[in-house]
Amino acid sequence: MIPTIIISVSTFILVILSILLFPHIKIKNLRIDTYWIVALLGAIILLAFSFAPIKEVGEQLVSSTAINPIKILILFFSMTMISIILDELGLFKYLASVASKRAKSNQFILFILLYFLTSILTVFTSNDVVILTLTPFICFFSKRSKINPIPYLVAEFVAANTWSLMLMIGNPTNIYLATSAGIKFIDYFKVMAAPTLVAGITELLLLLLLFFRSLRTPLENNETVYQVEDKVPLIVGLVDLFVCLVFLVISSYLNIEMWLVSLICAGTLLLFMLIYSIFRRGNIAHVGETFKRLPYQLIPFFLSMFVIVVALNYQGITPKLAEFLGNKYTIWSYGYMSFLSSNLINNIPMSILFTNLTSTITGPEYLRAVYASIIGSNIGAFLTPIGALAGIMFSNLVRENNVRFTFINFIEYGVIISIPTISVVLAMLGIFV
Repeated sequence: MIPTIIISVSTFILVILSILLFPHIKIKNLRIDTYWIVALLGAIILLAFSFAPIKEVGEQLVSSTAINPIKILILFFSMTMISIILDELGLFKYLASVASKRAKSNQFILFILLYFLTSILTVFTSNDVVILTLTPFICFFSKRSKINPIPYLVAEFVAANTWSLMLMIGNPTNIYLATSAGIKFIDYFKVMAAPTLVAGITELLLLLLLFFRSLRTPLENNETVYQVEDKVPLIVGLVDLFVCLVFLVISSYLNIEMWLVSLICAGTLLLFMLIYSIFRRGNIAHVGETFKRLPYQLIPFFLSMFVIVVALNYQGITPKLAEFLGNKYTIWSYGYMSFLSSNLINNIPMSILFTNLTSTITGPEYLRAVYASIIGSNIGAFLTPIGALAGIMFSNLVRENNVRFTFINFIEYGVIISIPTISVVLAMLGIFV
């Protein structure tokens, strides 16, 4: 038991240090993130010394259960692929440019429009894709308009990691925790819709109070609206996304697993893009860029953390942690603990760990603990940059665009916004579950 704890804790600490001190390594022109390499080494050590038996890990990887990590990765990557294709076709840039034009010279209007644009896009696509897409746009637009980009960057990140609560597909942590509990797509929405709405309103008010002075500065009017080059594939992409969401809602009634629905929809859209490009004698750059932008590093990181959690469970450590948390008032204990744990070990391994922790609870407190953990995994993302992969990507993008936004700055805003928000959401959750 003790060697497993030492290896696991050391891996978590080294992952954090790698993010803070040496986030990348360069091999010629290739830049590689280090956090997943550290996690992979930790998992290999646990497997090599049989602290996580290879047989047990293998059985869980090929199991037919809903928490099979391979199925969850397929679901996440399929939805991400659809989102990236829509972005490559110009949807996000078009909507962002329309928002900036509508605002005219009023920063308050622009701020609110971009907040709700981020929120809506996150609900129907993915928080990671929204952050990857809108962060460079905000940096570029702010420099051109000579305004402070920080209010918009903070609002974008906060909105993306709050409105991702609305649907099960908004975040890989939602997918893992919800499917492990056997929660249906529509049942998840019924519970999380109102708490997400209240969270969004709460944090928007906090953001407006925080950045009131900065937003009073007039904005240079921008009349340019980004033009979509070819509307046909964009319309097909939007229809494909709509069909996918509809079938995800009714998948449990049709006895079809969600990963299969998303895979078919992503595959269909990808096939259309290839055929359409050939038929129109155009290039297939959109398809190529889509594959380049997929977050492949999530695969080894997710699977490595899965192995670590299997080891903790196999060695009897997980039940002791569950005993510490208890099985009463789980909304608060699991909500706040998942919120903090996300910033100690990242929200992906946290969700895998908390799946095992919540499984020890019986009765109505079980679902409360699961939903509370989902809330903590999302809102914990904007307490520190370590809380989620989105935070790591966001920090890198801001740095690459020469915007000064330090680790301390992130925490200062994160504490002010995340703690009141999670408290309000957990209180709302108690009403609906």
